[in-house]
Amino acid sequence: MFQTTSFTTLIVGVFVVYVLHTCWVMYGIVYTKPCENPKLENCINPYLAGKPRLQLSIYTALRPNADGGHTLIHEEEDFDVETKFERIVNVSLPKKTCKNGTLYAMVFLHQAGMSPWQDPRQVHLVSQLTTYMIPKPPEVSLISGEEATQAEQLKRKPKGGDPAVDRPVSHWRSRLTLNVVSEDFIFDRDFLPSDVHRYLRVFQNGKKRVYLPLLFVDELSNRVKDLMEINSTSTELPLTISYDTISLGKLRFWIHMQDAVYSLQQFGFTEKDADEIKGIFVETNLYFLALTFFVAAFHLLFDFLAFKHDISFWKQKKSMVGMSSKAVLWRCFSTIVIFMYLFDEQTSLLVLIPAGVGSMIEVWKVKKAFKIQVIWKGVKPTFIFGKSDESERRTVEYDTLAMKYLSYLLYPMSLILSLMVSFLTGVYAFGFLFMLPQLFVNYKFIFVHPQAFNTFIDDIFAFIITMPTSHRLACFRDDVVFLVYLYQRWLYPVDKTRMNEYGLSYNEEEKPKGKSHKD
Repeated sequence: MFQTTSFTTLIVGVFVVYVLHTCWVMYGIVYTKPCENPKLENCINPYLAGKPRLQLSIYTALRPNADGGHTLIHEEEDFDVETKFERIVNVSLPKKTCKNGTLYAMVFLHQAGMSPWQDPRQVHLVSQLTTYMIPKPPEVSLISGEEATQAEQLKRKPKGGDPAVDRPVSHWRSRLTLNVVSEDFIFDRDFLPSDVHRYLRVFQNGKKRVYLPLLFVDELSNRVKDLMEINSTSTELPLTISYDTISLGKLRFWIHMQDAVYSLQQFGFTEKDADEIKGIFVETNLYFLALTFFVAAFHLLFDFLAFKHDISFWKQKKSMVGMSSKAVLWRCFSTIVIFMYLFDEQTSLLVLIPAGVGSMIEVWKVKKAFKIQVIWKGVKPTFIFGKSDESERRTVEYDTLAMKYLSYLLYPMSLILSLMVSFLTGVYAFGFLFMLPQLFVNYKFIFVHPQAFNTFIDDIFAFIITMPTSHRLACFRDDVVFLVYLYQRWLYPVDKTRMNEYGLSYNEEEKPKGKSHKD
């Protein structure tokens, strides 16, 4: 008992240290120490504090250094840093871009009335307007006649696949999101963040050191859903230019996240994989994102503790008295089906990994529940089932009786669901029903077995983490059973005089306090 408690305490301690360390790192990212005295030589003052007249100009070019020419596609002559806007412009595509080539956007923030190519106090960034990705296969419907023709075309393709279809082609990024830090922050040269340093352009203005506006191109806003395939017939495509201010703390956070996504792509992540990570940051409020982190972290902790409790409980269990073996068998089957579905849907690893571990534990529980021994004769396994004692046979009778009552509801629902929904949805629905035999067995034996529930943290987790809708709804089915389980815990408290499978009791003299009921 001491070792188990110490191990659990160690895991919880490591988890707490991890959360505190993450909070400290996040604080270091969003907080920047300002220069306390602006008159000191080590202070770097903002150029925007002087309220200069600015202009925003955007060009396109075939190369990031504009070698080979550039084309002006949009300009904001009276650019106000504090005013956000959204413009839609049509961009003419060069022939090289239409032939599976690339195109870049060159964004300049410069003094009004001057050419950005001649302004010494201009800032500019280059962003790629195209990306390479394998085209999406045509969606096939078995109902429409037109889609059926497409299906026949797919069937006629060679088994190895068409190399032209499998080859990445150029796609148009239809959004360009720009940000400028609007706050008049004074940097301390001795505490200048390394992530901001690459965006900082400093010049000497008398005795003062001044930094030009911090211009930022938000690459995280480029989502796969906004991509448009470029072909040889594409001559002009729309580009949505969005601008908004950004705080220094959010800018630093965004730089780190953008670098993280880029690093993942360098390690082999596809555009779709990176897009899922982008969606976490772009479509979520930062405060909600922090809540997501804590809920996901606590969910993983509770999953681990629940798995540990489940394994400890079943590892010590030698008898199935009072336990519904059919519920264990069904839970194993449904958990495996759900895991395969989540794997096929490419669900978040925060959902997929616990589901996979749970599936392996459920298989092991079935082996324990039915007392299965596996004997290998070469490569051929032989399964031997253990025998049940009188108390276990009585449990099986109650379990069979519960299934009999359940079948009155199960069979009509099976017929209805088979006509209306898929097999997987039936697994989700019946998974709830097959939790009920254990409650019936508890009722007949007038006691409950301890079980691990983290259902309410699952509810919050289901709202925050990306997962299929059917799996999200299935998280709430456990709440009903859990409430009944709590009522049974109150109705049938621990009976310390009850003999366990070893013939031992906690207290031979204490009488059971369970409230009786009539069968």
